[in-house]
Amino acid sequence: MHGGSGVSYGVIEQLRSQRPEARMLELAHRLDRETSGLLIIAKKRSALTALHDMMREGRMEKRYLTLVPGRWNNPLQHIKLPLFKYLTPDGERRVRVSADGKPSHSVVRLLRRWRRFSLLEVELKTGRTHQIRVHLAHLGFPLAGDDKYGDFALNKQLEGEGLKRMFLHAASLRFRHPLSGDELTLGAPLPDDLQSFIDHLDADDGPENNG
Repeated sequence: MHGGSGVSYGVIEQLRSQRPEARMLELAHRLDRETSGLLIIAKKRSALTALHDMMREGRMEKRYLTLVPGRWNNPLQHIKLPLFKYLTPDGERRVRVSADGKPSHSVVRLLRRWRRFSLLEVELKTGRTHQIRVHLAHLGFPLAGDDKYGDFALNKQLEGEGLKRMFLHAASLRFRHPLSGDELTLGAPLPDDLQSFIDHLDADDGPENNG
């Protein structure tokens, strides 16, 4: 999102360079580096403040798509596990489930299932760092391609099958426009790299009836 952590030029710097006439461009929220999908940029300070209030108060609906190895069984599952943020000895940010952490709530819906994988939609009721990744990994379903909390041997195998990054996509947002009050519903389809991996599973793994 920003320059740093080995990235010299983040998305916000790119946007500012493309729109030099804009008096202000600020990220209203962040996505993890490999996450694709919807991102909100504020062009006014008043809008930025209103968007932050919405997110803090749970008035913005955020839904993500992710692929996990294994058989996810529950059509609908609420995950309420507190998350604690810490730094590794080499200064890298990490998160774990801990009683000392902040309350965190994810709502998981099963969308499709294959022989080896399950496609999930995750609605965030809170917006903690790495929330989806840590909640699912803690339950034994690490995100496919996740290089921090995932199954590293599996990730290596998936690279050979065409999945070169973490399978996490910010698919939809619903909220009221911070200035006009109009309800906005925004959606982003899976990008080509993730969709092609789904197509690969359809061809090689065989979709399964979710019933």
